[in-house]
Amino acid sequence: MEQTIKDARDRMDKSLEALRQELAKIRTGKATTALLDGIKVEYYGNMTPLNQLANVTVLDAHTLSVTPWDKSVVSAVDKAILEANIGFNPVSDGTNLKIPVPPLNQERRKEFVKIVRKFGEDYKIAVRNIRRDANDHLKKEEKNKKITEDQLKEAEDKIQKLTDEHITKIDDLLKHKEKEIMEV
Repeated sequence: MEQTIKDARDRMDKSLEALRQELAKIRTGKATTALLDGIKVEYYGNMTPLNQLANVTVLDAHTLSVTPWDKSVVSAVDKAILEANIGFNPVSDGTNLKIPVPPLNQERRKEFVKIVRKFGEDYKIAVRNIRRDANDHLKKEEKNKKITEDQLKEAEDKIQKLTDEHITKIDDLLKHKEKEIMEV
């Protein structure tokens, strides 16, 4: 019974962490290295994550810098960033790329808020599915006489509290990200 609750908590925590990572990739008008996390570059025939080919740094609030370790890959990195279709136009000086992060207009901000809310809803569903799986497992245990009806009720209550805590944390993350996006 305790193992089922621990497993549910671990899975819910992983969902929360995955949401944090997804939200970090969404632009807020400020430059962060997370904006380039999903970009893969063709390097000697393999698709390689950008952060394994180059040093990505924040120069200022509106500029990123990408310095490839292998200077021959600068044009491939430039092409990969353009093809990622995230609204960036890198400027190359032959060895480095400077990426101005354009400010978001109001319409674009609202689109990002919708995306954030969709992510939030998806992760709330994931947490609820974890709750359902844990409760199903506990009901089987009770049916097989491994736990009593009272223990089942107690465990279901604990899992519900866990679910409520994680849904609240998701809501807090979403509010914070929406505020960040709408901030001019």
